[in-house]
Amino acid sequence: MREALSELILSAGFQPVCFASTGEMLDTNVLDSPGCLILDVRMPRVSGLDLQHHLAQNGSLTPIIFLTGHGDIPMTVQAMKAGAVDFLTKPVRDQTLLDAVIRGIAMDVARREESVIVKRNVERLHSLTPREREVLYEVARGRLNKQIAFDFGISEVTVKLHRGNVMRKMEVASVGELIRAWETLPASMREFGAN
Repeated sequence: MREALSELILSAGFQPVCFASTGEMLDTNVLDSPGCLILDVRMPRVSGLDLQHHLAQNGSLTPIIFLTGHGDIPMTVQAMKAGAVDFLTKPVRDQTLLDAVIRGIAMDVARREESVIVKRNVERLHSLTPREREVLYEVARGRLNKQIAFDFGISEVTVKLHRGNVMRKMEVASVGELIRAWETLPASMREFGAN
């Protein structure tokens, strides 16, 4: 089955990597590259559902497609609630499986691109002074310079100076871009100014 799947995926222009066991897969760096996993519910030693849980616990968001001859509704629900791309039963049409693979890889590529943007914006946020972060928080809330100045007990000119520094350090050209960058930050970082 593994060889047949490998040939099918290879014929679609992808580069499949096959493993005889979950341990063998976990000993590699295959999850560091964009892709998706095709798992069976019943696998030697560790079930596909257990592997899905293990990967999630360790922060891996690699998309998973379940392909099984032993699935039932509770298993399907469990897998899908845990984020599976699809839960397919054997025998499966080649195109159905390839469509799921294409969806899974597209999801992984998009997630990785988003992760790069988030990381970049977090690094830029860390370059701000505490006062600049406070000003950023207030700007993100839609507050005007004069409102920020009054609340902080500083001049409006000083707020404009801080706001200009924020724009430069965050590498944005408009308030709209600044807000979009702000919205990519993890929620815990966006709450900074509230504390």
